[in-house]
Amino acid sequence: MKSPGFDVDAFLQQPLTARIATSGPTVRPVWFLWEEGVFWTLTGPRARLFDRVKDDPNVALVVDECDLATGRVRQVIARGRAELVPFDVPRGQRKLARYLGADEALWDERFVHYLHGDPGERGTMWLRLMPASLTATDLSYSVAS
Repeated sequence: MKSPGFDVDAFLQQPLTARIATSGPTVRPVWFLWEEGVFWTLTGPRARLFDRVKDDPNVALVVDECDLATGRVRQVIARGRAELVPFDVPRGQRKLARYLGADEALWDERFVHYLHGDPGERGTMWLRLMPASLTATDLSYSVAS
């Protein structure tokens, strides 16, 4: 991969929203966790994403930012075969804390339930994407003053 002009790992550590595309085509926004070169996002049997990935695991995922005030425009595009793997609570806590903050007591109840009880009973799964390709591009520009 050609150097994009920015730190891709630091960029992907930000609490940005990704969009994941599956066959169909269908695109949906997701919160994600980027750890050790892998994207992790929550899903389960009640989600369309779960069924779409079971039917065809080939996905594309984009994380980007566009700040008109500063002219900063950066993007990361990942492609590969997603896997549905069992949910583990410690990773779930790390993922949710990056978006909701460290204090679980302040989280909306919709998110707290992921970390308590039996994830297998709820059907909570991880969609795991180890990119077969990852392209990072800095399209930033100078803002006229």
